[in-house]
Amino acid sequence: MRKCLPVAIAVSWCAAVVPVAARAQTADLVLRGGNIYTVDEHVPHAQAVAVIGDRIAFVGSDKDVAGRIGTQTRVIDLKGATVVPGLTDAHYHFLGVGDRELSFNLEGSKSLDDLLSKVGERARAAKPGAWIVGRGWIETFWTPPAFPKRSELDRVSPDNPVILVRADGHGAVVNSAALKLAGIDRNTPNPFGGEISRDKDGEANGMLLDHAQTLVRSHIPHETAEDIERKAIAADKRSIMLGWCEVQDPGGSWDDVLLYRKLYGEHKLSIRLYKAVSGPGPSARMLLDAGAQVGAYENHFTVRSIKVVSDGALGSRGAALLAPYSDDPSTSGFLTVEADSLRPMLVSALERGIQVETHAIGDRANRFMLDEYQRAFEAVPAARRPIADPRWRDEHTQIVSPADLPRFAKLGIIASMQPSHAIGDLFFASRRLGMERLNGAYAWETLWKSGAVVAGGSDAPVERGEPMIEFYAAVARKPLPSRAAGASLEGWHAEEAMTREQALKAFTINAAFAAFEEKVKGSITPGKLADFTVLSADIMKVSEPEILETKNLYTIIGGKVVYEAAAARP
Repeated sequence: MRKCLPVAIAVSWCAAVVPVAARAQTADLVLRGGNIYTVDEHVPHAQAVAVIGDRIAFVGSDKDVAGRIGTQTRVIDLKGATVVPGLTDAHYHFLGVGDRELSFNLEGSKSLDDLLSKVGERARAAKPGAWIVGRGWIETFWTPPAFPKRSELDRVSPDNPVILVRADGHGAVVNSAALKLAGIDRNTPNPFGGEISRDKDGEANGMLLDHAQTLVRSHIPHETAEDIERKAIAADKRSIMLGWCEVQDPGGSWDDVLLYRKLYGEHKLSIRLYKAVSGPGPSARMLLDAGAQVGAYENHFTVRSIKVVSDGALGSRGAALLAPYSDDPSTSGFLTVEADSLRPMLVSALERGIQVETHAIGDRANRFMLDEYQRAFEAVPAARRPIADPRWRDEHTQIVSPADLPRFAKLGIIASMQPSHAIGDLFFASRRLGMERLNGAYAWETLWKSGAVVAGGSDAPVERGEPMIEFYAAVARKPLPSRAAGASLEGWHAEEAMTREQALKAFTINAAFAAFEEKVKGSITPGKLADFTVLSADIMKVSEPEILETKNLYTIIGGKVVYEAAAARP
């Protein structure tokens, strides 16, 4: 692993790693009787851990931990349960997860008729003129697998404006009432980085891709501050219930930063959050001017990264490809950021020690990202940077030209990847790309062997955001059993699956490394933060289907039990 943050920025993280020996040996918390995978090569397996304050004080055997138990020590008998370092999701849209929990959730819509039935029911209950806003539909499993159209929405909601966002967030379907409010007609040009889909007569058919969505979104009434707070609190509750100890939140505004600070100050959030703001733009400029905030609120909140979006999604054909889509040769997708506006921000980020992470799905977008990162690195050599190793990230790394795969390790770019995308996309990726381009698709093992750091995430709420689904996807590289019928694994490159050891590292020490945190978390090591995820089964040994049946029993953050499943209670 590479070095921790330089002293100028990292004092609150790195200086906190101090020996615990100077403190009393009686522990505040002891976990014993467990099957503990430490992700620490010096002591890879243990039965027990002891915690003093928010730090790990001891890792070892049940016998040796006994002397650290005092009258005030909370002791949890794990009864053979499996403990791993507190799991981290390296790509998790925090407020989006909260929004899904509280709003019109269209996940699981089995068909177009099912979707329309839900919208019609919503419209009948809505006030006249009120917006109907939903998210989560995906046409992949429908027959036929076609996008909805405005005319279909008009049948069930002729008067209330409707916008229904596809699961990936890069496409939305709207009805005629919404198009009218936005002033979109056959003469409206496509905005840069977006597309107004049209029928054979040139009329807008209701599908809006990427930046074209903003033409309608700007007419939706703004949420209240209280609404957004409720989303954050709902996301926190769901995240810790699933076993996440940290989530890395890519993109958003400076208002998100202010919201998180407020909620942490009021002790309303338990999860650790590593935050990026969107750029180029005003939020990125505010971070560049203010500088990184690292390890605030007792190491619960860090903001030190800028998120760029360079293209759309594969499912909505917005991902930027080097050649046309196999199932629609009229398009190769599109880039959503202009190099001229991006380059000054990249240079400023390097000069000020700010990390950059870029959404890149198509092979053209990934090459664009690698080229622009390399250009910035050459413009600001390591000797001129406050952080010689900036650990810039590529978010998704889904479709990469095989010629570009070695560049990740060479440039030191972290591949922040979401295993569940592969097992969902396998139902349509071969149609979108053709077999040849699958050679560089979701290439986890190739990137790993090249020396690149692969960090694991889920991209929730695009995906479910569940740790066991991600772990299963990483090691099985097969569809979920409930969706396996009719799935073809032809050309799906089973050799790109991760080993279980790699998958565990992707969601622990590698995710910590991607956030400059590997000195304080990511493994169960004395002196590190006492973050643990306690699981009902040994995910390193059970069969692949049994991984999906594994439950989270305890989420422990900084030595505090923030979630305890009913099944774990005496």
